Amino acid sequence: MGDSSLPPWPTTVAAARELQLRLQPQVIAEDQFGPVNFVAGTDVGFAEGGTITRAAVAVLSFPELALVDHALAEQPTCFPYVPGYLSFRELPAILEALDRLQQAPDLLLCDGQGLAHPRRFGIACHLGVVTGLPSIGVAKTRLIGTHDDVGPSKGCRVPLVDKGEMIGAVLRTRDRVRPLYISSGHRVGLDSACDFVMRCLTRYRLPETTRWADKLASRR
Repeated sequence: MGDSSLPPWPTTVAAARELQLRLQPQVIAEDQFGPVNFVAGTDVGFAEGGTITRAAVAVLSFPELALVDHALAEQPTCFPYVPGYLSFRELPAILEALDRLQQAPDLLLCDGQGLAHPRRFGIACHLGVVTGLPSIGVAKTRLIGTHDDVGPSKGCRVPLVDKGEMIGAVLRTRDRVRPLYISSGHRVGLDSACDFVMRCLTRYRLPETTRWADKLASRR
């Protein structure tokens, strides 16, 4: 499922930035997806002092949210931690994990940003463009942009804005608990992105896709 024909992976911030700028025009920030029967979450952890990247992909039935498949992949860490360039650190291992799945997902919920990124090309956009899969950025913290206060109740949301452009939404997923930062990744509009995140929730702040992937990525 991942693209095994990727060009040589950037090893410098300058090369990574150039690739982001080159691929960003391929992002489709509107609904272009079919029936969604399987949703997947991605998460990445690091071992051995950060030298090993461990990626997990968890596939859940939708809307039942039952785990139906999962895959793990470990690779040597190939890019330093630099804010705004998360995908270059995490994507190679995620792509390998996607390749190992038996059940292909119809939609990816990525632990990170989509369009809510300085160059409008966060990890959810990068992963969506490379795989062709519809994708959503589901971030725990804000990378960029400003917003008004979010109402205290589950489901409240406000726009996330950068330089006059709405780049995402700040979404309260549980009453009086810190919100999440949702943005389009690829082939999913913002309204649909927020709707899918809400439908993937149970009683926790994070969607079940993220919770399952995090458990798997952290497992030893």
